[in-house]
Amino acid sequence: MSSDTPNEPTPAIHLDQTLRPSSWDEYVGQTAVKQNLHILISAAKERGTPPEHVLFYGPPGLGKTTLAHLIARELGGNLRSTSGPAIERVGDLAALLTNLTAGDILFIDEIHRLSRSIEEVLYPAMESGVLNIIIGKGPSARTLELPLPSFTLVAATTRVADLSAPLRSRFSGGVFRLEFYAEDDIAQIIKRSAKILGVEIDEGGVREIAKRSRATPRTSNYLLKRARDYAQLKRAPLSKQTVSESLGMLEVDDLGLTPLDRKLLAVLIERFNGGPAGVGALAAALSEETNTISEVHEPFLLQLGLIERTPRGRVATEKAYLHLGKPVPKDLNQKLL
Repeated sequence: MSSDTPNEPTPAIHLDQTLRPSSWDEYVGQTAVKQNLHILISAAKERGTPPEHVLFYGPPGLGKTTLAHLIARELGGNLRSTSGPAIERVGDLAALLTNLTAGDILFIDEIHRLSRSIEEVLYPAMESGVLNIIIGKGPSARTLELPLPSFTLVAATTRVADLSAPLRSRFSGGVFRLEFYAEDDIAQIIKRSAKILGVEIDEGGVREIAKRSRATPRTSNYLLKRARDYAQLKRAPLSKQTVSESLGMLEVDDLGLTPLDRKLLAVLIERFNGGPAGVGALAAALSEETNTISEVHEPFLLQLGLIERTPRGRVATEKAYLHLGKPVPKDLNQKLL
């Protein structure tokens, strides 16, 4: 069968891109961020100039990359995408910047992973539209200034504190934090994704996925696709019961906790007596990377109120004990001080 056949399913490799919102109306949530971007972009278009550079930060899966795509679509410019780890040398950055055309949007994901030497080349490019390249070494070294076309840098990071202060200050268009989503917003996203996937799902199924989605659109789409697969093979409707069975097989519980989330809480309670414990000690006990604990698991556990950060480390809350069916210690309130 030809790849142009209309009824042929969308290849899985392109599925995440298909589910990505393609207009501001389709982008659910982050209302304050959208309002500020609307003012920034509209004013810039009225002046006939590119918007100033913007930085998005927050936990993974909340829509930072999608916002970059929407900004590019709104401006009618080309989106050039890369990531911090991909820019290893000053020459890599120079190649990116000199290949831009006027009005392009340069998106750098994980910008906190740029080296300081590359940041120092990026500053003048952002601020004055000039690329400074040092040619030669020692006393004979000289600086070559290359004018750049006007462009907008859109950057994303999960660790805004790791960016140097000079780099953060160059994002004069705004530094925006993306928040976790409300369950109603997640439900709206699931309904839209189900329609795109051609999946019929009832309200009970939508709500069951929404409450286990970790308040994150990316997770909700992942769970929807896995529930769809299960329902397809079972020849069953995508109902609350079917969703519960499929997510149960994935070991995602009613709060959206994964096996590692629960293991983290169990280790904190059982091995560290409920805390306080440092993130390094928890990572070692779980044989996991510290960044995995602090960037992937901890933000959601904090959001749910299952752990708290204290000056001495992480402490399990009463809600964590009850969720795991553990007796609540009498001195818990003292630990949380």
